[in-house]
Amino acid sequence: VKTMEVVCSVVHSDAVSTVAWNHDGSLLASGSNDGTVKLWDPKTMKVMGTLEGHSGDVNCVAWSPDGEFFASASDDATIKIWNVKTMEEKGTLKGHSDSVLSVAFSPDCETLASASVDKTVKLWALSGGTPVEKGTLKGHSDTVGSVAWNHDGSLLASGSSDKTVRL
Repeated sequence: VKTMEVVCSVVHSDAVSTVAWNHDGSLLASGSNDGTVKLWDPKTMKVMGTLEGHSGDVNCVAWSPDGEFFASASDDATIKIWNVKTMEEKGTLKGHSDSVLSVAFSPDCETLASASVDKTVKLWALSGGTPVEKGTLKGHSDTVGSVAWNHDGSLLASGSSDKTVRL
């Protein structure tokens, strides 16, 4: 990157809070405080779809490693899983009691981790037809703002406003 020149622009009706490329760089998802996610093709500079369903700001978008799905996390305390091919919602994950700030797919695409203002990290099982909550990790004393898996999915890191990283 040599400059910050505008080569493609997608318009949301409010601030854009998150962007994420898919695994091969052919698609970009953007999430906004307008509650929508836009999926777009940077080569053609065209929006492929606007995905609606959140009732609050979208704080994070993340792609599954296989590129088939992506997740969006919102101030409405939900996570939505979206099918890239059909542009349809696969499921809404409810379990956090406050805004969800970060989501990350495990490398094998079997588990999604989510971080929340409610001071927890939740793990969601994605295999099978309907995603389900499989556990809650507690221990942070303040907002959990970020989650990330290591390369083989054997460790999950969480970062919090309590000034700690937990594995």
